[in-house]
Amino acid sequence: MQEKRNIQIIEWNDLDKKKFYCIGVVMALSLRFTVYPAALIRTRLQIQKGKSHYHGTFDAFLKILRTEGVRGLYRGFPLNALTLVSGQGYITTYELVRVHLSKYSNNNAIKSLVAGGAASLVAQSIIVPIDIISQHLMLAGHAGNLGRFRLPPSDVKYRRVFGQTQAVINQIIRIDGPRGFYRGYLASLMTYIPNSAVWWPFYHFYAEQLSKVAPSECPHLLLQGIAGPMAAITASTLTNPMDVVRARVQVGGKSSIILTFEQLLKEEGLLGLTKGLSARILSAAPTTLLLVVGYETLKKMSLRQELVESRHW
Repeated sequence: MQEKRNIQIIEWNDLDKKKFYCIGVVMALSLRFTVYPAALIRTRLQIQKGKSHYHGTFDAFLKILRTEGVRGLYRGFPLNALTLVSGQGYITTYELVRVHLSKYSNNNAIKSLVAGGAASLVAQSIIVPIDIISQHLMLAGHAGNLGRFRLPPSDVKYRRVFGQTQAVINQIIRIDGPRGFYRGYLASLMTYIPNSAVWWPFYHFYAEQLSKVAPSECPHLLLQGIAGPMAAITASTLTNPMDVVRARVQVGGKSSIILTFEQLLKEEGLLGLTKGLSARILSAAPTTLLLVVGYETLKKMSLRQELVESRHW
């Protein structure tokens, strides 16, 4: 049952699923391509000790561009694009859990929190192996020793696209065995489940608050576009310490979340918990803006034909 809200929420049962999935894949791939450089920079900042290689987000961007070129900002992207599968799993789970919870509660905050957490659990189960490999590839072009593995040179196109990926997979199996593809799985869950569970309620909260102060003729999509980045900044700030630990466990070869956290505090203090936060926000805010505008537009484009005339935006 549709809730009576200032900003209408298009629920799962309102959608033409064929349109939703076909258009959604194209949108998701375009979005991922746009923000990938920021994700790569964030990973490198989180893995390095102190400021041994880069002195900040902008410094990392310039150095990568100067030493590795534009392609350096997209290392591991072809493999990372496979995470589109997890994205579809995420949003499908989110919407289906909301439908199920609607039978028991009309509280949108509760539905969003639980559905966001469940969606992240499903997505991370799919994405972690791809994420681990792509993060190692993100570090491949760096002259210093940021990751655990030394990869073959990327001077030939075949080796750049396929050889380094194969080298990472082989070394993960050799050092960690098959379980290595789920290294840091618990750390990922502890990062992204809270991040997702926090983002959705804040997104709807900010959108509602903005609708109360905005002029009545203000497009809902504009308010949602503002609310998305606001929620992203909130969620990123709250979960960044765990994100730093996750990156070090997955790429740095650490085996214990607690020991990694303690070592981080001992070596770099509380500021170590903020490593990569600016890059994460620079990635998350525009990503979320595009994601929200794209997702809400996608849902409107995928609305079942018989419902089009009854909705007002």
